[in-house]
Amino acid sequence: MSSDHPAADHPAAQVLPATTADVSTDEQRLRELGYTQELARSLSGFSNFAVSFSIVSILSGCLTLYGYGMTTGGPVLITWGWPLVGAMTLCVGLAMAEICSSYPTAGGLYFWAAKLAGRNAPAFSWITGWCNFMGGVAVTASVDYGAATFTNALLDLRFGYAASPVHTVEIFAVILLLHGLLNSFGVRLVAVLNTVSVWWHLVGVLLIVGALAVLPHHHSSAGFVFGHFVNETGFHNPLYVALLGLLLAQYTLTGYDASAHMTEETRDAARSGPRGIVNSIAISLVAGWILLLGLTFAIRYYDPEVNTPTQVPPAQIFLDALGTSGAELLLIIVIGAQFFCGMASVTANSRMVYAFSRDGALPGAKLWHRIDPRTQTPNNAIWLGTGGAFLLGLPALWNSTAFAAVTSVSVIGLYLAYVIPVYLRLRLGDGFERGPWHLGRWSRPIGIVAVGWTALITVLFMLPTKYPITVGNFNYTAVAIAVVLGFSGIWWLASARHWFTGPRIQDAATSQEQP
Repeated sequence: MSSDHPAADHPAAQVLPATTADVSTDEQRLRELGYTQELARSLSGFSNFAVSFSIVSILSGCLTLYGYGMTTGGPVLITWGWPLVGAMTLCVGLAMAEICSSYPTAGGLYFWAAKLAGRNAPAFSWITGWCNFMGGVAVTASVDYGAATFTNALLDLRFGYAASPVHTVEIFAVILLLHGLLNSFGVRLVAVLNTVSVWWHLVGVLLIVGALAVLPHHHSSAGFVFGHFVNETGFHNPLYVALLGLLLAQYTLTGYDASAHMTEETRDAARSGPRGIVNSIAISLVAGWILLLGLTFAIRYYDPEVNTPTQVPPAQIFLDALGTSGAELLLIIVIGAQFFCGMASVTANSRMVYAFSRDGALPGAKLWHRIDPRTQTPNNAIWLGTGGAFLLGLPALWNSTAFAAVTSVSVIGLYLAYVIPVYLRLRLGDGFERGPWHLGRWSRPIGIVAVGWTALITVLFMLPTKYPITVGNFNYTAVAIAVVLGFSGIWWLASARHWFTGPRIQDAATSQEQP
């Protein structure tokens, strides 16, 4: 990969005030892409990275699905699945980053699809945008529901507030409300909190791993951590079970498109956006593996038939290793990270909703596109995202497997949106106009790997996860995806194909031809 003007990646180099020339260059590029500057362009490159890193959130994804991973492959899949998925995810991120450098807009993926498609550009843009919208809402729902689950576990340990579905959904609603309010106060507050989030995650991982490595009197053997296979799915094919277990890592390494959605608020966007995507994946890959190894070595004993009273396996590991006080302290670290993750997810999704509505592609578009004149934030889009996430999390009240389906929807929805522009860029070949950050001769092989991997996980994470298959354990991922894509597809055929022409051009004097 290459950049025309390499700059220091140290955070201190990213937070220096931008010059007037820097800002005007960003605004001029936005005008060339067909938009005028509406959002406050106040984020540094580090702040842009911080949003994606906060959404990836290893302390959220790794720990939320840790119990799922222990039943679908167990320690060996958790340990070795992580670097495998990480390498594939890095290919997806690199391919996206190259496109982001060419088209740094809040619309991100669906705008890229329109620019790269050539024929049928509006249709490609439409389906990409709806996949992105679906995945973004599902990520917010899964992250905040996971935060509610861990918060309920802490409240159960400390105050006896039972870890029940009703209590968890109540906490889930409160967390979503707080995230909506914080995002409504303006992007500067969000930037500060995301910067805190980066160090909270990194220091938090060191504290958790350090405590679990030093304080317990017993640790699992290397043979258990690196080689023990567990199958509690009911299926008898170990390869199938192992593939199912990859969801833990793939769900965690999701959401880094946030850096693209924040580019209209970022200085030196054509370089800062791509770096935010790639760095958030790379740093999460290393820190996440350290976290998973530390947690798995700390398991005192493993019996899948024993249910933890907190309903959260990592909380039980903390409890067995460190006692009640130590477990509560580590849970506070985890919950804080999950809270930051959910907040960043609401931020990124609201920008996507704002941009998609700006182009008239959501019902009630004029409402969701409105900008608060005081904070320069899309407040209506923020509340649409949080409200949709709450509705998506409600089925957890009566179906214990609903949460796993929401995580699968988030992965499939987002990765479909990720891969469509990458596929279109591959199809375009040498006709693609590179931005200042690009992959050079590695562009095509990395893009091919990205497309192939996404095709695999899209099919994989819609397959059954339990046998025998019942109404209670059925994987409803395919149903949820079919509902959203079915709605958008019917709307396209019945109406939108006659008026949706792709991203709209706002400034005719400086814009290029609309795709």
